Amino acid sequence: QDFFPSVDAGTFRLHVRAHTGTRLEETAVLIDHVEASIRREIPARELQGIIDNLGIPISGINLSYNDSGTAGPADADIMVSLNTGHRPTADYVRNLRLALNRDFPGVTFYFLPADIVSQTINFGLPAPYDIQVLGRDLAGNQKVAANIAENLRHVPGAVDVRVQQPGNLQRLEFAIDRTKASELGLSERDVASSVLLSLSGSGQVQPAYWLDSSIGVQYLLNIRAPEYRMTSLSDLNSMPVSAGIPGSGNEQLLANVASYSRTNSQAIYSHYNVMPVIDVFGGVGGRDLGGVLKDIKPILAAAQKSLPHGSSIVLRGQAETMRSSFLGLSVGLVMAVALIYLLLVVNFQSWLDPFIILTALTGALAGVIWGLFLTGTTLSVPAMMGAIMCLGVATANSVLVVTFARTNLQEGMTPLKAAWEAGTGRLRPVLMTALAMIIGMVPMALGLGEGGEQNAPLGRAVIGGLVLATIATLFFVPVVFSVLHRKVPARKTNESNEPTPSHEVLPTPAHA
Repeated sequence: QDFFPSVDAGTFRLHVRAHTGTRLEETAVLIDHVEASIRREIPARELQGIIDNLGIPISGINLSYNDSGTAGPADADIMVSLNTGHRPTADYVRNLRLALNRDFPGVTFYFLPADIVSQTINFGLPAPYDIQVLGRDLAGNQKVAANIAENLRHVPGAVDVRVQQPGNLQRLEFAIDRTKASELGLSERDVASSVLLSLSGSGQVQPAYWLDSSIGVQYLLNIRAPEYRMTSLSDLNSMPVSAGIPGSGNEQLLANVASYSRTNSQAIYSHYNVMPVIDVFGGVGGRDLGGVLKDIKPILAAAQKSLPHGSSIVLRGQAETMRSSFLGLSVGLVMAVALIYLLLVVNFQSWLDPFIILTALTGALAGVIWGLFLTGTTLSVPAMMGAIMCLGVATANSVLVVTFARTNLQEGMTPLKAAWEAGTGRLRPVLMTALAMIIGMVPMALGLGEGGEQNAPLGRAVIGGLVLATIATLFFVPVVFSVLHRKVPARKTNESNEPTPSHEVLPTPAHA
């Protein structure tokens, strides 16, 4: 099962995540080596261009529309465009996934959805499925998420598995001695503001603006200590802190009011409905999404037992949408069959003949399954739509055969002969109707042209369903008709609609 078929758009997006805390300059050097590996894998005649985006987008608007999971300066996105006539993009993705993980140990690589359809059905997520560990115990949830990710890597078809919020960012944690700070006329807020002023700039503490009166443009000013002044722990300890009140004489060094310790934390913090969340993302390669999800569910059930108190695991993304869509289409398929049956009951004024007509639908559904199986096509939303389309044509052909069989039966034929005459007499119309639909679906089933892979399952489902439905209509439906009507006595009708001659109806004489 797949929600929608994948499309070869001639592009792919690769996300690279170096070790957490890597500086932007070092990330740029790494991306140069990765780009060189990509150029070695893809021939120059097929490569149209490569675009690299490093670090976090500057604008908050750009960051809000970013779906690659960028967490810091150690992240980068690489978009590769291929020329017309290239080899299948999936082959390049598979080869690059193996080569990059082999040549760059310790670096995380994962491929993002490149075509607009995959991006839309992922609902902004960078992966088809998102396993969320929700709860306020971040340390415990981080261990559970890491264990889930490790188990997912052993699932056949699960690729690009990673924890979105890595907990290995090295930090220096400063603990302020508030008693000593208060004796020096400082508060914890004063110390924190002084540190922000030196490391992040005045824009974090007190935004300032400068107006260029010559052109009337206002500029945001940010005053901070140069980075080359903060290159060691001694530089941090000698950072000046004060209350920011002129003449108070409470200037001190950071080392006099605070002590530091080394610790690890997450590089990015995410929330879902206000609740802290750890995301485990993963993709699918060489296998259908439904099969991968089937193997994931036992892993999640086992992980539920080791969850901290108050935490929960939720599976989101394309997987949940696919489940609800398949459920809705399955209900729609059953309702379509039921509605067809009730309409035929009203038309034929019988409960038996509509049932005989619907026996052709078993062949249609079997044909849909065989058509998808023989072409190696997964069951998807377009395939389900094709199955529903196939029911209409199959029902129309079956109605044609049963109607003529009923007419023959009313004319005095035996059920077997009536069914035989209906099948042979309606052979050409049934075949013409089915062949017209099948031939019209052949171009769609071949999946030719850009984006043809999206509609190919629909055409293949219709063709497979109509082939077996036509066979069932011409052979199986007449057999069922003859069997179920053999105990029903044949009804004879008058050969002529003329009234009975008057001399045959004599009035009875009245006796005095």
